[in-house]
Amino acid sequence: MSSDFETKIHAAASGDRAAYDDLFANNLPALVAFLRAKVGGELAGRESVRDLAQSVCREVLRDLGGLEFRGEEQFRAYLFLQASRKVVDRYRYHKQEMRDPARVEQLPTDSQEAEVLGSYGSLTPSRVAGAKEELTRVEQALQLLPEAQRDAVLLSRIAGLGYQEIARQKGITEAAVRGLVARGLARLAGLLGQSDAGAPPPA
Repeated sequence: MSSDFETKIHAAASGDRAAYDDLFANNLPALVAFLRAKVGGELAGRESVRDLAQSVCREVLRDLGGLEFRGEEQFRAYLFLQASRKVVDRYRYHKQEMRDPARVEQLPTDSQEAEVLGSYGSLTPSRVAGAKEELTRVEQALQLLPEAQRDAVLLSRIAGLGYQEIARQKGITEAAVRGLVARGLARLAGLLGQSDAGAPPPA
């Protein structure tokens, strides 16, 4: 691990806000997008993706002092790996507990979600609506991919990890990762193209 990155890790673990923002806040938009694509079915109605992302960041921050990373990419890989584990844990929790839907915490409203999206840039209401519509289309198409392809695409295009790091995390070859990403992107493009073809012409 480089001395600069090691210093940043120790500073964030010690409560330094600037170091925390550099490690976590800068990765939060991608983490939220990653989790939105991972969360589906019944879990999507029971869990706030924003809360899941913040929970992942808090848990990684809590354990930061006892972890070692070779660099920023390995840290980012660990962050997104913990996000995947969080989704699995929450699925198991809701399945085991069979919680009463009436007791589930109210999820953010559309206006609150728009506010979150707007916090990452200067967006007009119409641009926010357009971005949300496009994001929904992509998320729905991602859910139709085989899990291995979906994870490879998310880690490569959303988390920004290199093929070598994804291969190390998944325990497969770099060539296998390249194949999964290529097939996943091709399938995704086809699905989105079908959606566009089936949409009514603009007025």
